[in-house]
Amino acid sequence: MSESERTRTGAPAGRDASPARGPGARGRRFDAAVRGYLERFPRATVVSLGEGLDTGFWRLDNGRLTWLTVVVPQAAAVRRMLLPDGPRRRTVACPAGAHDWLDAVHEPRHGVVVTAPGVLMRLPPAEVRALLAACAERFPGGALVFDALPRPAAALVGRAAAAPGGGRRPAPVRWGLDRADLPRVAGAHPGIAAVREVAPVPAPGGAGRAAVWGLPSWLGRRAPVLRALTPLVCEVRFAGARSLRRASSAVR
Repeated sequence: MSESERTRTGAPAGRDASPARGPGARGRRFDAAVRGYLERFPRATVVSLGEGLDTGFWRLDNGRLTWLTVVVPQAAAVRRMLLPDGPRRRTVACPAGAHDWLDAVHEPRHGVVVTAPGVLMRLPPAEVRALLAACAERFPGGALVFDALPRPAAALVGRAAAAPGGGRRPAPVRWGLDRADLPRVAGAHPGIAAVREVAPVPAPGGAGRAAVWGLPSWLGRRAPVLRALTPLVCEVRFAGARSLRRASSAVR
């Protein structure tokens, strides 16, 4: 089966394309942000940091985009074996915290949207700032979509991870972000034009109400304690090249 045929089915060969295998609540928010960007820049490059074996390309492909999956070398070898590279998608072996993958984006003039599910929260704050700055400078007019835990939730996760017990533990959460701090993210670099929280997206065939962590989104809005613990998905938009030059001149 050719790549174009796999794209039309919505999933790679041998994988079920049924709605039951679609993304969860968080994934739908990421997909919505990427689709919105592709509506404005249909030839954009989508860079998926830490994607693993996710099949976002087949969900979001418009027939014109370029897709880069950025994963650590061990995971890159597995992905290339199970999901071989195609004409418009490649796997780049690089840790998400490193910036070597930026050079793999060959045509940033067509637009770049970077997705980082579960990535930024596991980086030290200094590395988060460095990644934002690198993307703002290299991808004018681009966007970065990431998720984060509010600081109270990040502290709870940290305590749970430190509790005694066996089994494999995920990487620690090193960076938390409260909703009230979104303006501070916007001011982290002159190349950041705007930051917004991506709204929950209802599940296909659902009752029309979106859920977060399995709870109706309206419950989080009405219960401040729950809202303070609910993860957020954010989109950072980078200024265009001309706006970036003006902003850089203003801060000298």
